[in-house]
Amino acid sequence: MKPKILLIEDDEMLNAGICYHLQNCDYEVKPTFTYSEAKTEILNNDWQLFIVDINLPDGDGIELCTFISKHTDSPVIFLTANDLEENMIEGFDAGASDYITKPFSIPVLLRRVRAVLKRNAVTPNSMIRCGNLMIDLTMGKVEKSGETLKLTQNEWKLITLFITNPGQLLTRNQILQILWDSDGNFVSEHTLTTLVSRLRSKLSDAEYQYIKTYYGIGYRWAGEKDDE
Repeated sequence: MKPKILLIEDDEMLNAGICYHLQNCDYEVKPTFTYSEAKTEILNNDWQLFIVDINLPDGDGIELCTFISKHTDSPVIFLTANDLEENMIEGFDAGASDYITKPFSIPVLLRRVRAVLKRNAVTPNSMIRCGNLMIDLTMGKVEKSGETLKLTQNEWKLITLFITNPGQLLTRNQILQILWDSDGNFVSEHTLTTLVSRLRSKLSDAEYQYIKTYYGIGYRWAGEKDDE
């Protein structure tokens, strides 16, 4: 799968040139030109890297970097015409992984992109975003609207089972066997009902209802929106 890069640069010629060379290196690139346009893409798609111009016509690149850090763990490379040390420090403090001063050569940019992606490489699908949840399968962590949830071991096993089988109806017996077999500990029908209820209360809110119950049968991970 091609790494997906979101480019936020208001200079149309520079934007087009960067896109051209990145695409020639087998990256999938989406060009954007404004702060507001970038926010929409950040919220609605998954990206492996962001290349951000600090000076945007409708906002500040530093603030955009902070916004990116709240919604994804993907790295940010800043583009700027300002090479003052305090600006660089401000950029890194906002979460940037690298900083390139204009004018720059395309070969240097491409090497920086490769280096940042290599440093931040993760196992495919180890980070799953769903609604206001960010689920890190590698670290065993779930964030809801940017805040880390405290989950028990069985709650973590249950959400892992759901998100790796999205949309699939899992019977109570299937779930019980998986929870029981993993550690050899018995999990009763009543315990499962309580476990699902507790997990649902931690994940769901007025906008998102992730777990759908099929009474007497089992449960299904409905994701952000239930189409039934």
